[in-house]
Amino acid sequence: MYCTTAQMLEKAREGGYAVGAFNFENMEMALAIVRAAEESRAPCILQTTPSTVAYASNGRPAEAALPMWRALAYAAASSVSVPVACHLDHGESAALAAAAVDAGYSSVMIDGSRLPFDANVALTSQVVSFAAAAGVPVEAELGKVGGKEDSLGDDGCRYTDPVAASEFIRATGADSLAVAIGTAHGFYSGVPVLDTGRLGLIRERLDRDGRAVPLVLHGASGLSDAAVSECVRLGICKVNFATELRSAFTGACRATLEADAALYDPKKFGRPAMEAVRELVRGRISVLGSEGKA
Repeated sequence: MYCTTAQMLEKAREGGYAVGAFNFENMEMALAIVRAAEESRAPCILQTTPSTVAYASNGRPAEAALPMWRALAYAAASSVSVPVACHLDHGESAALAAAAVDAGYSSVMIDGSRLPFDANVALTSQVVSFAAAAGVPVEAELGKVGGKEDSLGDDGCRYTDPVAASEFIRATGADSLAVAIGTAHGFYSGVPVLDTGRLGLIRERLDRDGRAVPLVLHGASGLSDAAVSECVRLGICKVNFATELRSAFTGACRATLEADAALYDPKKFGRPAMEAVRELVRGRISVLGSEGKA
């Protein structure tokens, strides 16, 4: 069932659980994700990053591929009865976000986290204005999650300031907010140290100021189940997973091909790859507490 992220994230905020947001790179991953959600009776979000969108552009501007990714997400969502949204992850410009809205994406992120505060506010406000007119919710980011983010390099983590977060939501009207508390994109080389106390302060400040928007955690691939659960307990309503899904899919393909050197049919190694992603997503849904919440 195709829908926006607005109601599913608000329900998660009120219910004390989080919705899983899973990046997909192809048909197999999209189907695996929604099948896992259906089996778990959980809402879910299918996401594409700008680099994934551009990968399918076939030499054209990246925006030209957005309708194809949206069509894939819509078809996958229509095959199940649980709520499924199609989200642009880390939209890097107002133009790309606008193209995603025009293509039928049901949620977009505009990532102005590398900009100074006022410039981030201006960019986010611009996207919120045209997206709201189309009924599409907008996720923004304040602070900077570490690690390599899509096609962009790592310039370190800049923690989200609770007071600035409240002012940012007041100034932009963003529907949800990705916060930086020490997570990083990609796999971790060591055990990450998360500033969960800061997360609690952000939630408290937003609630106190009457700006209780859902909070989003990026860089969750590789975090322990306990760490993810603690973040959800402290107010995270949406958790992004990308790297570990890619690893599971590729690992299953590699193992199947190595086991049979004569194999050439993509369906033969696509099926075990789908199963690997499905199992991973089901496990993450359980940790997020969204099982049975559809």
